[in-house]
Amino acid sequence: MAVTINDVAKEAGVSITTVSRVINGNYPVKQETRQRVEEAIKKLNFQPNPIARSLVCRRTNSIGIVVPSITNMYFTEVVDGIEKYARNNSYDIFLNITNGDAKAEINAVNKFIERYVDGIIVVDPQTENMLSGFYDEIVNTVPVVFVNGYHQEIDLSFVISNEENGFKNALKHLNKTGHKNIIFVRGESSYSYDLKENIYRKFIKNIGSREYILTVNAGNSIEVVENTKKSIINISSEIKLGEDFTALIACNDLMATGALNACLELGIKVPDEFSIIGFDNIILSQMTTPKLSTVDQNMKKLGEKSAEMLFNYIESGYEADKVLINTKLILRESCRI
Repeated sequence: MAVTINDVAKEAGVSITTVSRVINGNYPVKQETRQRVEEAIKKLNFQPNPIARSLVCRRTNSIGIVVPSITNMYFTEVVDGIEKYARNNSYDIFLNITNGDAKAEINAVNKFIERYVDGIIVVDPQTENMLSGFYDEIVNTVPVVFVNGYHQEIDLSFVISNEENGFKNALKHLNKTGHKNIIFVRGESSYSYDLKENIYRKFIKNIGSREYILTVNAGNSIEVVENTKKSIINISSEIKLGEDFTALIACNDLMATGALNACLELGIKVPDEFSIIGFDNIILSQMTTPKLSTVDQNMKKLGEKSAEMLFNYIESGYEADKVLINTKLILRESCRI
């Protein structure tokens, strides 16, 4: 089996980033640390990728993209926006899917560093990786741009949709059209889910209503459609949908589609008896019966803008920044208008 940069890092007791710096010679490394790395390289007979030997003078014209899933069409459309921008600039892309696992995300980023990509885009990064400081060190070696997952206390580069404004507008519309008791559906782990839950709790408190928060495990895989359907059918034995609660708002369109399917099976008429609003505006939202009301995140624009930002960093150097993309409430057939 070929020796990898990860093997060298373990042998020398340093990070992959430090090994990369020693090989590339593009960042200062303490003499003692450099010596340990060089000894590990010699001991393991590590042969760096030939491309890496010339990184000081030229680039690989490639970028890495890390996504939790591609079965959620939100991520597919973001990646499509990145890919088109990259192709127009004569860049190739590498894609790594983490299934929403924090350790898999770290491994994906490290593998891209081993490939000597010129930059990395991480879509919907895992909260624990953002807060652990993992990326603070990474951006000293390779520029990284994040799509959503913004945290105020973190000084990195983000392209984010205005989820807060879009979610508030959706809740306001439900309330304006006569809904007071509204169910909120979220997945287990995501900064986006946490953000929306905080908005939901404040909104429900302000209108003097009842909370009902339904968590449906991993929220970004196609399985969440069926999981949400089953969960809503299960809770229908304890609350009367259409009476106790007359509306539902979901963190994404897959969850909202599961809610639509549950109402169909339970014989609840949407939107006459129960209104549903999703989030993202993926293609699926126009294929459901009834068609799904949702919040458009402008996903291709998120992808294009993140790629544009990354390429600027590749050319001119990294500097933390934030770009906000507007959202828009799209009203279709699944809620009162």
